[in-house]
Amino acid sequence: MKAAKLYGKNDLRIVDIPVPEIADDEMLLRVRAATVCGTDLSMLAQGEIGADEDHPLTLCHEFSGTIEKLGADVRGYEVGQRVSIAPNIGCGICGACISGNSHHCKELIAIGVNMDGGFAEYVRIPSIAIAHGNVTPIADNVSFEAAAANEALACVFNSFERYKVNPGDAVLIIGAGAIGMMHAELALMAGASAVILNDLSEERLQACKALDPRIIIVSEGLKEAVDIETGSRGADVVIAACGVQSVQEDAFNYAALDGRVLFFGELPTGKMATLDTNQIYFKQLQVFSTTRSRLDHYRKALDFVSQGIIDLDPLITDRYPIEDIHEAFENAAARKGLKHAVVFN
Repeated sequence: MKAAKLYGKNDLRIVDIPVPEIADDEMLLRVRAATVCGTDLSMLAQGEIGADEDHPLTLCHEFSGTIEKLGADVRGYEVGQRVSIAPNIGCGICGACISGNSHHCKELIAIGVNMDGGFAEYVRIPSIAIAHGNVTPIADNVSFEAAAANEALACVFNSFERYKVNPGDAVLIIGAGAIGMMHAELALMAGASAVILNDLSEERLQACKALDPRIIIVSEGLKEAVDIETGSRGADVVIAACGVQSVQEDAFNYAALDGRVLFFGELPTGKMATLDTNQIYFKQLQVFSTTRSRLDHYRKALDFVSQGIIDLDPLITDRYPIEDIHEAFENAAARKGLKHAVVFN
């Protein structure tokens, strides 16, 4: 089979390797779609501990497909079944895991990060992932691309549950990528009166506006635009939907009294934001951040997709065969389009 393996910093190779063998308590997944994430771009640009010439790693933690083979001891699934995979796997016995927060497990491992992931024709799903519920059936009306991108939606939904959008709230989202659009759709679902989307890329803003005309797009004069839409009150929710230092530092400027501010996404290694905590104090702001998602977030987000509440298919702006994965990475890094998917026939 073909796979895209990371051999080190800026060294991603398409290689021919044997189809994985599985044990009696494992399954073999035939990948149908795998989407590119910012984590993949970061791992390629910076390298990943343990991924080297002697131990190459197949990237991708956002993927879906059909079950090709089941071990003799696996119950609850069928060969040919359409499924997607929540990639983060906790130990199952620590305090974080037993409270349902396995994504905070100190022994956390992740498919596509610590073990071979979805940029391959086939993936071995380990027994611990099956036992913990990381394998999720997908409805017939959900595309494989949407099911793959659901991992990102689950992370956004984790944040959404924390910052909360109330009916009539004004929501500002800085960063018009796929993540920004997911935040926007959840805010509109919750009854936001105004969703303002800001980005330096006019192309991306127009693409988002085409997907949902209800969104107010702004490329310049953001403070003035927020004042106009809110009567100079400020946004009830401000979401920094990109890992950019200046965006995080400016976020409090746009928030209303008693507003909520979310930092979504990590800053590049070595970068640190300087925050005006007096604004938190005088505006009585609540500041949130989340990382990854729980398994129930993953399944609830997938329910939104299958029920037609959130449509992820329009976010997939480009599809590539595995042979063109370098082009997919280049376009994602250049912020062309919204979400890039590697697809397999």
